[in-house]
Amino acid sequence: MARPKSIRKDGKKKLDITPPKRRGPHRQIEPTTVVGRADNYRWILEQVWDLVAASLSEAQSPEDIVRALENARPYDQEFAPWAEAILGVLKEKHFPKRRNACINFMADSIAGIPNVSPRRSRDICLEERARRKLAHHIIRYEFYIVCSCGRKGHSINHACRSAEQRFRFRQTWAACSYNISGLPAVPAADKP
Repeated sequence: MARPKSIRKDGKKKLDITPPKRRGPHRQIEPTTVVGRADNYRWILEQVWDLVAASLSEAQSPEDIVRALENARPYDQEFAPWAEAILGVLKEKHFPKRRNACINFMADSIAGIPNVSPRRSRDICLEERARRKLAHHIIRYEFYIVCSCGRKGHSINHACRSAEQRFRFRQTWAACSYNISGLPAVPAADKP
C-alpha cells in the first residue's frame, strides 16, 4: 500500500526555505564599524586633546562638554551629539590619567554610541582588535630540502622526514648590506 502524500519525503531541496534564525542576542552594530569609528575618533582626539583636555576634566554637565568642544573647532560637531555620553565616560571610576590612555579610552567608549553602551563599545573594540591581530599569521614553515640521507622533498617542522635530522637556517642575508644598485654587497669579512 502506498504512503499518504503527507508522509512521503520529497527528495528535492526547497529553494524558498529561509535559514534558521540565529540563537542568542543579535548584534546591534557590526564590530568593524565600531573599531573604524574608534580609530577615527582616536585620530581626531589626538589632534585636539591638548586644546580640550583641561576644560573636559572640569565639566559638570553636557552643556559644559559642548562648550569645551568648541575649542576643537573643525571637529566640534562630531562629538556634540554625544555630550551626555562623554560626560559619563569622563566620570567613570577607571578613567585613565595619561594623555594617550585618555584618548584611546574616550575614543573606544563613544565609538558604539547610540547602539551600545560605552562599556560594551570598549569590549567590542578590544575583541575586534584581538581578532584582527590573530587573523593572519604563519602556522608552519615548509622548505624543500635535499638531505644527506638522499631524500628530496618538503621538510616537516624543519626536519627531514626519514632521518629525523633538524637543519639550521643560514642567515647570511641578514648580515649583508645592500648597495645602491640593489645587488648584495660583499660582506666585510669576505673582502681581501
